Amino acid sequence: MRLPNLLATKNGRLMAFFLLYVTEGIPLGFAATAVATRLRRLDVGPAEIGAFVGSFYLPWAFKWAFGPVIDVFSSDRFGRRRGWILVTQVMMALTLLSTVLLDLPQQLGLFTIILLVHNTFGAMQDVAIDALACSTLHENERGLANGMMFAGATIGAMVGGSGVLFLSGVAGFQPTFFFVAGCILTVTAFVVLPMKEAPGPIRAQVVGSKLAQAGREMRVFAVDSFRSFLGSPGAFGGLLFALLPAGAMCLGLALQSNLAVELGMDDDQVATLGVWSSILNAGFCVLGGYLSDHYGRRRTLAVYLALMSLPVFYLMHELSTYGWIMPIPQGATNRPQVPVALVTALWIATLAYSVAQGLMYGTRSATMMDVTNPAVAATQFTAYMALMNLSISYSSTWQGIAVEAWGYPITMLADGIFGLACILVIPWLKRSENTVDSYADSRGPKRARAMALGLGLACLAWAPYSYWSASFGAAMPIMGTLFTVIFIASALFLLASRAVLAEAGGWPPRLGVWVAPLLLLLYVRYFVDAIAAWLPAGVGGTAFVVGAHGVITAVAVLAGVTLLLLRGQPWQVMQSKPAALP
Repeated sequence: MRLPNLLATKNGRLMAFFLLYVTEGIPLGFAATAVATRLRRLDVGPAEIGAFVGSFYLPWAFKWAFGPVIDVFSSDRFGRRRGWILVTQVMMALTLLSTVLLDLPQQLGLFTIILLVHNTFGAMQDVAIDALACSTLHENERGLANGMMFAGATIGAMVGGSGVLFLSGVAGFQPTFFFVAGCILTVTAFVVLPMKEAPGPIRAQVVGSKLAQAGREMRVFAVDSFRSFLGSPGAFGGLLFALLPAGAMCLGLALQSNLAVELGMDDDQVATLGVWSSILNAGFCVLGGYLSDHYGRRRTLAVYLALMSLPVFYLMHELSTYGWIMPIPQGATNRPQVPVALVTALWIATLAYSVAQGLMYGTRSATMMDVTNPAVAATQFTAYMALMNLSISYSSTWQGIAVEAWGYPITMLADGIFGLACILVIPWLKRSENTVDSYADSRGPKRARAMALGLGLACLAWAPYSYWSASFGAAMPIMGTLFTVIFIASALFLLASRAVLAEAGGWPPRLGVWVAPLLLLLYVRYFVDAIAAWLPAGVGGTAFVVGAHGVITAVAVLAGVTLLLLRGQPWQVMQSKPAALP
């Protein structure tokens, strides 16, 4: 029996993209729920689990870089997007299966690295799927299709999280790796393989190597995106909005599953909670988008974001009332008895949070589309989504650190308050008129200078911080996470500045191109002590640590000075209309 080409009919296309997004949600649910729960049962600390889940989202923060590669290195024979989906899904399954024999938690580091590679293929798949959707879906199908895609991702997260926990109670944890890989390959075999992607437009002739062509497309991406981000108040506000957490996040990340384990819930109970959460989330995602169409996007988004903090504050109050403050190891002696009311409070808070988060998801995406320049929508909207994934990554990281340092209630209080900050940006997110000038006003250069100044001062702040870092105590790891975000944002700004200013900027933008990768390499600061411990005796581990920190500070200061110099560059050149604009 020949399998149907789902792309040939409307209902087939809706089902195809629903199932493709299921494969995107499966590994995310597997990491954030199933693996996080398993690690907590093995007495891995919340900080390590938070860092693990945070690293899992990092490839999604840089998925914009895969776009030009997928566009240029593609096959008309296998389908320009379909070919990439095939390859990435197979690699996702293989990388996952390679972790079956690893011993957790002893080999958590290697496990994290392999799953990071696994999720890199997942992020590449996401870019290919979105590109296929843009070229395949009819205009009158896109709204419903996007709702089904978000629902598919939610169902996938449920399968990878709750489904794995249910199965692990019967077969053990290690066999669930075969289950997750099998789910992905099932979609590959029954959905992707029978697909027949329509031929794309005739390609422009590639001048030189395909790698050089990808580099040229990356430059066009940087220029168009930079102009679109800073060209209007709405787009600039969208940049800040994307970098901030979209409401309180702790009940949607590893903190919730960690707490469930500590409160005595077994894997079946955690999985059941996950199933109901996913069902509510998917249903209210559709409802939230519907309400936003009728009552105003920004107004409803502000309400939804505020609602997300209420379950967090409620659970924080209950934890404080019953004295459940700090994480308690699973094997601790004289472990306190868990109050039944506290387990009930966790259920109430998690389900209420799923409702609020579901309302927010579809509305947030539609709001970001409102401020996106349609002429460069593929680049600008993808970049917004990537920055939102970066906010998930750093939120998971700092929350894991904060739980061990401050306890659950204070961490949840900070998360609930910080999650409200993005509401202050919503007034900027005004829909632009569908004209060229509405996406490029006269204040773009001023915004570029303000960003250069802000990032420059932030990079320079590393020097005094590193000198007095010990005085920050338990907050020191959180400050480190903040500087990681600053260094990544600064590196991207430096690279984009060179593309935008070109020769008009003189030597500072050229210097910035060399400084940017050094800023990204500053993440090595977390491993300086470990590297020093590997050095042979007599080499001077202490001297190495001092020297490494000196180099790190020098790079941060050099980046800060370069950014301040860029503030005085002729940013007026960014007002020339991009080639992509009509």
